[in-house]
Amino acid sequence: MEDLKIVASPSSSSTDFDFLEGRWKVHNRKLNSRLNNCSDWTEFEAQAECRKILNGFGNVDSFFTTVDGQPFEGMSLRLFNPKTRLWSIYWANSDTVILDVPQVGSFADGIGTFYARDTYEGKAIVVQFRWDVRAPHSPVWSQAFSADNGRTWEWNWYMTLTREGWIQDARARTSRKASAE
Repeated sequence: MEDLKIVASPSSSSTDFDFLEGRWKVHNRKLNSRLNNCSDWTEFEAQAECRKILNGFGNVDSFFTTVDGQPFEGMSLRLFNPKTRLWSIYWANSDTVILDVPQVGSFADGIGTFYARDTYEGKAIVVQFRWDVRAPHSPVWSQAFSADNGRTWEWNWYMTLTREGWIQDARARTSRKASAE
C-alpha cells in the first residue's frame, strides 16, 4: 500500500451508490478512542438522507444526530469520475467545517472499498471506508485506520442503515399476509 495506487474494479459504475438514495435510520457503533488499543464503544442513532447530483455522476447526503447534547451534522459528497471509473468520497461536518481528503475506490461484488492518506492526532495514517451493500435494505458502512501503511487495521466506526419506512412496510406486509390467511 506504499503509493495507494487504486484501480477501479471491472464492474465500477456511476450507479454503484444508487442504493443509498432516500432517507435512512442509522445505528452507529463508534470506538471511543482511536489508535490507542481501546475496546470501549459508544452506540447512538442518527438520520441520513441522500440524493443524486450531476446527472447521476454523484450524490450528496446529510447525516444528523446529537453529540453531547448538541446538534451535529455531517455531509458526504461522492463523485464518480467516468474516465478512471473511480469514486471520490468527501466528508465534512459541523464541528470542523472543512472537506476532508477524499477516499477513493470502487465496488466489486457488493463491497465498496475506498482509501486515503490522512493524519489523525498528528500521526500519518491510511483511512479505509468500506460499504457492504450485499443486503441493500440494510447496508453497512465501516471505517478503519492504519498507522503502519496498511499492514494492520483498527476498525473504529460502523454504521448500519435501515431505510425509513422499510421496517413499517415489512410489518404491514406481514400483517396483511396474516390477515389473509
